Amino acid sequence: MPKSYEDSFIKVAGLIGGPDYIVIAKTLSRAENSTDEEIAILTDLKINVVRKCLYDLFGRSLITGIRVRDLKRGWFVYRWKAQHDQVEPFVERQKNKAALRLKQRLNYESVNEFYHCGNLTCIKYTFNSAVQVGFKCQVCNLTLNLYDNAKLKKALDWKMNEIITEDNVD
Repeated sequence: MPKSYEDSFIKVAGLIGGPDYIVIAKTLSRAENSTDEEIAILTDLKINVVRKCLYDLFGRSLITGIRVRDLKRGWFVYRWKAQHDQVEPFVERQKNKAALRLKQRLNYESVNEFYHCGNLTCIKYTFNSAVQVGFKCQVCNLTLNLYDNAKLKKALDWKMNEIITEDNVD
């Protein structure tokens, strides 16, 4: 297995769940087809932490589990294996979701006219909401004025385009 795939799997696992996920991802890369109990022993992590991480990574299709019967105990256990080939599709799906959310927000910002009182801690109102409250901020009671969201729209558009055109870098 090329090192770049291993590194990207570990990096993505860390981004998802932090240091415990990194330790577990490294262990899965070294010791394929390990049970949750074996991983807990190898990592010195509590079994419930290991299971939470494994189920999370499994739910994201980054690892796979094969159910086998434990010959000593007689019950079924899962043997876990990293799916290095699923890292890039996972990252692409996340990028697409982020770009879609940014596009939706940009659309919302573009089709609405907003009003704001000027206080950073107060909310901005759409035109319809501002009319309903008589152009008075419901938090500080100051007058609502037209809010220029051109900079926000430009930033949303820039970030959306950056995500869409970004090359995959490991």
